[in-house]
Amino acid sequence: MYNDIVMDHFQHPRNVGEIPDADAVVEVGSPECGDTTKIYLTIRDNRIVDVKFQTLGCAAAIASSSMATEMIKGKTLEEAWKLTNRQVSDALGGLPEKKLHCSVLAEGAIREAINQYRKKKGLLPWTE
Repeated sequence: MYNDIVMDHFQHPRNVGEIPDADAVVEVGSPECGDTTKIYLTIRDNRIVDVKFQTLGCAAAIASSSMATEMIKGKTLEEAWKLTNRQVSDALGGLPEKKLHCSVLAEGAIREAINQYRKKKGLLPWTE
């Protein structure tokens, strides 16, 4: 069902954990399956210098969170905002159609975290 890249990120997820003094922390859930992802961001000079996640869910959800955090680490907030669920799925070598919502969960968590940070700084949240 899953390719080698997905299985590697599921069995050896990158960036798992929490950041006690994170600049943004959000938890989002998937209405399709009930999986949840919590994202922690540390941001310096508009750049994501550290990111951690905790995902309660299936192999695809954990692999998506792992890959998404790898893809945004070191990026500016604008660059991270542009990350799409399709890019996460493609980086994983593809997800089964019925598991694409797991990559949507990762994208949503990152965007929520970025907007939480923006709100803390007195900035309007991004919508597009």
